Amino acid sequence: MNDAIALSEILERIGPADAKAMRRAEARQMDLTKPPGSLGRLEGISVQLAGIFGAERPAVRGKAVIVAAGDHGVVAQGVTGYPQAVTGQMVRNFLAGGAAISVMARLGGVRQIVVDAGIAAAPLPDQPGLRNMRVGRGTADLSRGPAMSREQAVRCLEAGAALAREVALSGADLVATGDMGIGNTTASSAIAAAMTGRPSAETTGEGTGRSPEELRHKASVVARALEVNAPDPGDPVGVLAKVGGFEIGVLAGVVLGAASERRPVVLDGFISGAAALIAYGLSPAVRDYLIASHRSAEKGHRAVLAHMRLDPLLDLSMRLGEGTGAVLAMGIIEAAAACLGEMATFGEAGVSDRADGDEEGG
Repeated sequence: MNDAIALSEILERIGPADAKAMRRAEARQMDLTKPPGSLGRLEGISVQLAGIFGAERPAVRGKAVIVAAGDHGVVAQGVTGYPQAVTGQMVRNFLAGGAAISVMARLGGVRQIVVDAGIAAAPLPDQPGLRNMRVGRGTADLSRGPAMSREQAVRCLEAGAALAREVALSGADLVATGDMGIGNTTASSAIAAAMTGRPSAETTGEGTGRSPEELRHKASVVARALEVNAPDPGDPVGVLAKVGGFEIGVLAGVVLGAASERRPVVLDGFISGAAALIAYGLSPAVRDYLIASHRSAEKGHRAVLAHMRLDPLLDLSMRLGEGTGAVLAMGIIEAAAACLGEMATFGEAGVSDRADGDEEGG
C-alpha cells in the first residue's frame, strides 16, 4: 500500500480554483478566432481547467484511470444477479486487457491502474498495473450493520488520496475514477440517499439488471440499511463506514488527493458519483475539480449529479462503470484545453473580429 498522509492534511491542502486564471482564460476565449460561445461547453471546460491548473492556457500532458475493486457483504441479500466471484475475475480481465475500460484506455492513451481495495478472492500476485490496497476481504452486510469500521473507512480514503497524488505527480493531468464490485450499486444507492436526503426508491436502480420485483427488493434492502445504520450526512466518513464499500472509499480518496494536487477528476457514473459525494461532503471545494463525464442510466445518478450541481458531458445510456464513460470524455476535455491554448487570437491570425459574428462558419 502507498504511504498515506493523514486525511486531515489532505483536506487542508484543497483550495478553490484560481479565479484570476479563470478570468484571464475567459478573456482569451473572447479573443480567439471564432464567434464568442461558438464552441459551446468546450469553452466552459477550458476555463475550469485554467482555474484548476492556475494557468491561462492549460495543457494536458498525461491521463490515467484508477479502477478500484471491492466486494460487498450485502450480496447475501440477493440484490444482484451475478455471483461475488465475478469481482475478482473481472480484475484479472482488466489486467489482461480484455475489459471495456482496458480497450478504451488503450485507444485513448490512458494509463490504467487497477486497485484491489478489498475483493473477497485471495490476493492476486504482484504485477504491473495492479495496486494492492486491501482493507479487508469484502465489506460486511450493510443491511445488518456497518459495512466497515471507521478506521477502515479512513484507511481507504488515505490510500486513495496517496495514489492520486502519486499519479498526478508522475505526470497525469487528468485523473479518472472507475469501479468494479458486485453489489456496489446497492452501497452507492445507500450513500446517495444518505448524502442527498432522497428516499431509497429514488436512488436505487437496476444495477446489473433487476426485474421490477427484484428492484423493489433491492430498494427495501437499501431502506433497511439506512434504518439500521442511521448514517449522518454531516459525517461523510461515518456514511462511508456504515453503508459504503472499500472501493468507493478509495475512489473518494482519489478525488481528494487529485484535488489536493490541483488536478481535474473525471467522474464516471453512479459509483464514482457516490464516491465523489463522500469527498464533496468532506471538502466542498472539490467541486471545482470535478468533471462529470456522462449521465449514467442508473436512476440514482441523477440525484448525485443534482446534489453536486454537475452537468455531465455525455448521455449515452451507459451503466457499465469501470471508468468507461470517464475515459470516453477525456478526449473532449483535451480538445477544450487545446483550443484555448493553441488557437490563434484575432490579432495573431490577422483576422478581422466581428461583434455580430455568425454562430457557425463564415
